[in-house]
Amino acid sequence: MSEATSRGPERVVIVGGSLAGMLAAAAVKDHVGSVEILEAHDLPAGPEPRTGVPQAAHIHWLQAGGAEAIDALLPGSIDLLMAAGAHRIPVTTNMVIFSPEGWYRRWQRATHYVITASRDLTDLVVRSEVLKDPRVTVRTRTKAVGLLGDRRTVRGVRLRDADGTTSDLRADLVIDASGRASRLPRWLAELGLTGLAEERLDSGMVYASRLYRAPVPTRGWPVVGVQADPRLRRPAKAGGILPIDGDRWHVSLMGAPGGEPTRAAEDFEPFARTLRHPVMADLLKHAEPLGEVSVSHSTANRRHYYERLSARPDGLVALGDSVATFNPVYAQGMSVAALGALALRDLLATGSPRDLAHLAHRAQRAIARPVHIAWTLATGQDVHFATTKGRHPKLADRLLRRYVSRLSRTATGSFRAATALTDVLALQAPPTSLVRPGVLLAALIGPLRPQLDSPQFNPAERQLLDGLSRREAPGP
Repeated sequence: MSEATSRGPERVVIVGGSLAGMLAAAAVKDHVGSVEILEAHDLPAGPEPRTGVPQAAHIHWLQAGGAEAIDALLPGSIDLLMAAGAHRIPVTTNMVIFSPEGWYRRWQRATHYVITASRDLTDLVVRSEVLKDPRVTVRTRTKAVGLLGDRRTVRGVRLRDADGTTSDLRADLVIDASGRASRLPRWLAELGLTGLAEERLDSGMVYASRLYRAPVPTRGWPVVGVQADPRLRRPAKAGGILPIDGDRWHVSLMGAPGGEPTRAAEDFEPFARTLRHPVMADLLKHAEPLGEVSVSHSTANRRHYYERLSARPDGLVALGDSVATFNPVYAQGMSVAALGALALRDLLATGSPRDLAHLAHRAQRAIARPVHIAWTLATGQDVHFATTKGRHPKLADRLLRRYVSRLSRTATGSFRAATALTDVLALQAPPTSLVRPGVLLAALIGPLRPQLDSPQFNPAERQLLDGLSRREAPGP
């Protein structure tokens, strides 16, 4: 008997060749006999768009917690991503962010970081590293259309290939990483498993995004963002500019119902000027648009509580967007998927054969932990927008919002408060860490430095911007 058979599943099938699916393969490949990934579409050979990833058109990044999880699953992959053109942005040292409570200060001591890159490049680097392993194979243009087994044990999936032929594929473990369009709830119902709890909270935010040729060197250039303020009596609006590979800026604008951005290219930059501060519009007037504007209405927070099912089958795990999706403005999806995959790997690596008999149950609970942190952060903000549907803020929500708002205002002039907030946003600490005695004291004292009244560009950045303005000024 092989080591894989004695310790855990011999054959693993992963539904979906998404980032989550590839990270799931990275998590299990060293502990099983073989891994087969089922992908409904063709996979690109280079850093090109992959069908079925609409969120790739909009800004997102890897939080520090997610980047470290990917590097643990695929050692050296973040260095490869950086070498291919991604940016490591120190937080908040290279961030020009206008929060509802004011401008965040660019502390010179960076405590965290984010990785910014096009989604196409991130997918390529991860996919290439995973598929180097001969134990991992991909079957493209193949859809999973159901589960094999019963309410006690899943034993594989039913497939449909490109010409419509159906067949059965047996497996010891099935991982659903098929994303937002997952049919897992329906498949479970077909096995007689009902009662799956689902929660949905939708602020109604609409995204419009566009790529630009950056007018300045992007290496070392800061992230720029204007956040929405739910306290204002007008539709919420927000936006962000990320430096990414190819000397480009990835730009997204967001607006709630009554103040949505449109697909019209001529409206994009004027909309940026309607945000709470015009800094993004001031920067974009120097940049060259690349391509058309992409629009998305799919920004709802949605969560399936698989870990709470009273009857759960062995041999089945859900990961990534199949479990939960978040408003993209909070940049959590990729990192949550990576942390969930890392939790799965650790269970396989440290569990005894007896423990692994119930691997799926334990894995789903472990995957739920980073999901819960991200869910608390995203819904804790979105619930306060007037346009939000799904539930209304309760007294506890309002009290928490007041505390977080005070802490956020403190963070504009307190390194301790800024670090505490960043620990949580980076998915490296639970939200409960914000009520530690030292953080409570910082919030009580308030900011130790005066608030900034304008964007904090450093002298080198200001010199570049001044040079752009002089070149574009009309002659005498």
